[in-house]
Amino acid sequence: MISFLLGCLQLTGFSVFAQQQPNRPNIVFILADDLGYHDLSCTGSTYYETPNIDRIAREGTIFTTGYSASQVCSPSRASLFTGRSPARHGITDYIGARYGTAWRKQQRYSKLLPASYDTALHHAYTTLPEALKAGGYKTFLAGKWHLGNQGSWPEDHGFDVNIGGWGYGSPAGGYFSPWKNPKLENKEPGENLSICLAKETAKFIRENNPNTTGTPFFTFLSFYAVHGPIQTTRDKWKKYRDKAEKRGIADKGFEMAKYLPMRQVQDNPVYAGLVETMDDAVGIVLRALEEAGIADNTIVVFTSDNGGVSAGDAFATANLPLRGGKGYQFEGGIRVPYFIKVPGLANGKQFDTPVINTDFYPTLLELCGLSLKPEEHKDGKSLAPMLQGSEIGQRSLIWHYPHYGNQGGEPSSMIRKGEWKLIHYYEDGRNELYNLQADPGEQQDISARYPNQVKNLWKELQAYLTQTGARYPMSDPEYDAQKEKQYLQQIKDIKMPELEAQRRQFLSTDFDPGDNWWGSEPPTSTKR
Repeated sequence: MISFLLGCLQLTGFSVFAQQQPNRPNIVFILADDLGYHDLSCTGSTYYETPNIDRIAREGTIFTTGYSASQVCSPSRASLFTGRSPARHGITDYIGARYGTAWRKQQRYSKLLPASYDTALHHAYTTLPEALKAGGYKTFLAGKWHLGNQGSWPEDHGFDVNIGGWGYGSPAGGYFSPWKNPKLENKEPGENLSICLAKETAKFIRENNPNTTGTPFFTFLSFYAVHGPIQTTRDKWKKYRDKAEKRGIADKGFEMAKYLPMRQVQDNPVYAGLVETMDDAVGIVLRALEEAGIADNTIVVFTSDNGGVSAGDAFATANLPLRGGKGYQFEGGIRVPYFIKVPGLANGKQFDTPVINTDFYPTLLELCGLSLKPEEHKDGKSLAPMLQGSEIGQRSLIWHYPHYGNQGGEPSSMIRKGEWKLIHYYEDGRNELYNLQADPGEQQDISARYPNQVKNLWKELQAYLTQTGARYPMSDPEYDAQKEKQYLQQIKDIKMPELEAQRRQFLSTDFDPGDNWWGSEPPTSTKR
């Protein structure tokens, strides 16, 4: 039976799943914010607990070398929705980041002035939700958007329903109601934001059950979690504080990178609680599918918009053995969990082939039996053939981030082809080369040993950036090397000790953030 269905698939170009079902499959797309590749139990964390997300991976297909299109959020999200790289769509930094001479206000004293970037998603693009809507889908988003201000919100780019999506990229007001979001109503005092978004998604699923309406749906649950400021409840903090103590608390938690300290251990109980609550929220949505009787006709996707925050922001997690984290040009900044569950198709399989989040656009169209739009998703490739047992062939993946950002990454562009990864730095024009198969932690720059490989990859990268009209940083004529040196020394002498002190505070038995645990407890609570 399976071989017959695969044969039908190859003849028609549609997915096995679409062939089997009388109706087109629904889609539940779950996007975490700033969740690192190793922030899940199923991807190697022995500290965080994520049974519901693990279930998606276990019952679906795991792409072990899945990438975001950028090391920060807005560019990555724009790429997911358009199938275009940041160099092509023009949103190369998180919307709201300073660039040009305004960068000097950061008082980082950098050699370069970051490139300008587009500050809203272009209406000329046909987005993934617009393509699905044209194919007969009802579309819904709950949560983070961060792709432009009013006039460029989710409802302006193909979503029929928008709950919680607006111009802000962080959870304004925090993770417990009352939050400060004009697109999200405060209903229950102290309600958790992730749980609220999951409940809204579950409600949409119940009220738009295709068994009743006859219309398939595309729901996009876009968590604000686990973006800073990190917050959790007293109970979850205690669970993970005790777990850290049982495992043995390391004497030191940070090492100094080029610009900022970088977390080396996963032992932050506040962040762990935030991760687990997001996982609880995923469980609410999975149960809603089962209770509605449509789990066997629904594609579920789980991924993150970029790597985990090991430096900058909340300094929340460690991405080791991957190097770097959010904002960085290294694997820790762009490697993400990447799971696709298509009932009846390739379940329980793992693929090591490098894939990227621009691939979701054509993949979902093909799995739903809709025509591809190659003029739209120019940087994406359908992964449906892989799910069906075929190969997609080798290709180059390219990143462009001409900014410094908040986490310590450097203005750079990268290209990966096979096992080779080249990083070009705009401060001094140097190229680094890594063999990711032999050195996944990017510890040994081998550019001097393989000059021809560097030459060929750099030539291909340059050609692509020229073709897409990429923008570049510029030298700052006011650069002062002495001021930069003093700034970095202050980070080492002041910021590093502050972070170590905060880490010990989070892990102390009497830790109390005040404000009734960020508003998650009633004011009269005396719980200890």
